[in-house]
Amino acid sequence: MFEGHRLIGIGEILVEFVSHVKNCGLTQIGPFSGPYPSGAPAIFADQAARVGAAVTMIGGVGADGFGHTTIARLKQDGVDCSAIKLGGRSTGTAFVSYYDDGMRDFIFHISGTAADDFSLPALPEGPLLLHVSAASLGNPVLRNLIMTCARQVLDHGGKIACDPNARPELMRDDDARHALQEIMQEAHCLLPSTSDLPYLFPDLPLEQAIERLAQRDGLTVLKRGADGATIFADTRIDLPGYAVTELDPTGAGDCFCGTFLAELSLGTPILEAGTRANAAGAIAVTRRGPMEGNSSPEEITEFLAQQSRFLEGAKA
Repeated sequence: MFEGHRLIGIGEILVEFVSHVKNCGLTQIGPFSGPYPSGAPAIFADQAARVGAAVTMIGGVGADGFGHTTIARLKQDGVDCSAIKLGGRSTGTAFVSYYDDGMRDFIFHISGTAADDFSLPALPEGPLLLHVSAASLGNPVLRNLIMTCARQVLDHGGKIACDPNARPELMRDDDARHALQEIMQEAHCLLPSTSDLPYLFPDLPLEQAIERLAQRDGLTVLKRGADGATIFADTRIDLPGYAVTELDPTGAGDCFCGTFLAELSLGTPILEAGTRANAAGAIAVTRRGPMEGNSSPEEITEFLAQQSRFLEGAKA
């Protein structure tokens, strides 16, 4: 389906600071760690490159410590950073804190930073797969750049993948919703999470929303968090979740998407690609920092081997 395609990520590149105090709502003085390289499209691009795909990232960072450390990380992991603008405004930032029930509070600083201060480059050569993390569509400047890039990719015979990534903090207006609807209609692969479904199908209960996804044309993968994932292709494939200790779930969905699409670009069969993406997502939540959860092919293989040994031991 996507074998031989170069993957393109586009959108905000940030650094993130994570509160170590739960239930604080970002209102209390307390310990934070960071700056962690972040931004959903950048996490995706970094993981896809780590898996072995050819990946180009389009975005912007400041010529400051945050920007330099983030570009260094992406380059280290194999991302083509030639389309990342360096300079001008300061690097975008995000702050996050968690609650005991798994909910999160975010404060984003994207508008007016280097995160939305870049221009589109000439498209790379060869077959292209553009991945859109739709939270980026909440920013009007990024929305225009992403929609223009998507149309250019389609005009050149490329393909689109989309993670709806519906974040109320970033997607407050009708223009963002309409842009997401257009991208979803064009998407050859749709990768929503169960948490996206109330935004995508506000009038449908969960199971009916899932059924609606199952009926769409093209490849659809539903990320279920701790419950695993479901692939809707020629048949429905349910992948179970893994019992891991969650430390920081931010970025796990982007890690899943990066692994899955990278594996498909390398010619991996859908079931194996989904299995490895499911494992990568589980690994991601065990590490603090959104991009720190990204993993190598060897780590994914070892994780799956450990899970297999655990199941065999439980049966004995």
